[in-house]
This record gives sequence, structure tokens and C-alpha cells, in this order.
Amino acid sequence: MFFMKFAIDAVFLDRNSHVVGLVRHIKPNQLSPIFWKADKVLELPTGTIERTKTSLGDQMQIVS
Repeated sequence: MFFMKFAIDAVFLDRNSHVVGLVRHIKPNQLSPIFWKADKVLELPTGTIERTKTSLGDQMQIVS
């Protein structure tokens, strides 16, 4: 989160896109916990985790 200018929510996903970690409202210059099973992370606007009711074990579908 170094050099960021605003807070974010972070959703950590494993190789099968299952949620293995959630961090709400990470502030600039703040580090998140390490989620060893994570393969990728979604950086989202603050409040997204709460608004979407995302929880551990959910499976994400990433569409590009």
C-alpha cells in the first residue's frame, strides 16, 4: 500500500478463485496480513466487501 493515496478493500483468492482472506479498509502506507494460500488479490473500493457480503470460502468468477 505504499504510495497509494486512498484506502481500499482487498480480497485474496487461491488458484481456484476461492476467497482465502479479506481485509477491509487498508489505509495508505499500511500492510495487510499475509495469506499464504493466496494466488492473487482483488483491490477494490472501500466498502465493497461489506456491500457485496463477500465471505471466506466464496468463489469469485473473474470476467475480463
